[in-house]
Amino acid sequence: MANLKSLAEHLGLSQATVSRALNNYSTVNQETRAKVLEAAKKLNYRPNSSARRLATGRADAIGIVLPHQDDLLVDPHFADFLAALTKKLATYDNDVVLTATDTPQTYQRFAEIGKVDGFVISAPKAHDERIAVLSKLNFPFIVHGRCETDLPYGFFDIDNEGAFYDATKLLLQLGHTRIGLINGAADLMFAKQRLDGYNRAHKEFGIKPALELIHHDHMTEEYGYRHAQALLDLDDRPTAFLCSSTLVTVGAQRRIREMGLEIGKDISIITHDDGLSSLKTENFSVALTVTRAPIRDAGTQIAKMVVDLVRGTPIEQLQKVVPVDLIVRTSTSAPRRSRS
Repeated sequence: MANLKSLAEHLGLSQATVSRALNNYSTVNQETRAKVLEAAKKLNYRPNSSARRLATGRADAIGIVLPHQDDLLVDPHFADFLAALTKKLATYDNDVVLTATDTPQTYQRFAEIGKVDGFVISAPKAHDERIAVLSKLNFPFIVHGRCETDLPYGFFDIDNEGAFYDATKLLLQLGHTRIGLINGAADLMFAKQRLDGYNRAHKEFGIKPALELIHHDHMTEEYGYRHAQALLDLDDRPTAFLCSSTLVTVGAQRRIREMGLEIGKDISIITHDDGLSSLKTENFSVALTVTRAPIRDAGTQIAKMVVDLVRGTPIEQLQKVVPVDLIVRTSTSAPRRSRS
């Protein structure tokens, strides 16, 4: 196994040049970088992590600050996201540091002691103080989502508004005029975007959705069950549900079936599908119509983006919104009363 000195001697380059090439510095041209990487692979080079950290001044670690949510570590959304993030970061020899104290002081302390090179910010609120804190510290971070701020920042997001506009429009085209929205917590940006899409589609059809049809809460199975019950107890109950997560849909389906109703016939359902490894929407007893954007893809992309940011890629090159697929299956149909 080669070390930095033997690799440099083999290539006839200085150790400094080889180190910069291996760490993707912009001062090394592409031809030299390719030559170094090819030789490193051929000679089975593995860097000395302590020496590399001294040379680069980096911790080779990315921080994630967990919100105060007791069940987050068993949440399949977070588990799949974290699995993809850590797997991709490992290809850059970067670790993940988790901490559960979500205060401005936490970010400042981590930045000052050099414990991490950057942060990944998840579940942003519309006006998220973490963006302001890290921007003031001039410390690298990538947001999983977007916020309402004029501050420049890097982000990876899906088109939440477009996804729920398309889903709502499909239901309206099928003839549904009472569509229950079981959404995420109202202060989270993705939930706001999805509500905007829901409202935009209704406006195009000249319909103003009743406030009683719109529910916000944490996205759990129990939440889905309780809010589905509230919707189904209405005198003029909805003929379709639009749910912000598969977990919510599991709870909603349980309540629908308890009431003797049939999914896809009595009640249509569209859910947002994060491509969870533990919940395959196509394998439900009634295959679900979904807006689909795998959360593992987000973890992989964000890992690369935060490493690129730490290495000097400009923020404006690290802002990405990806489209969401609408996949129509048997959980959606025209409401019974509008069928001929």
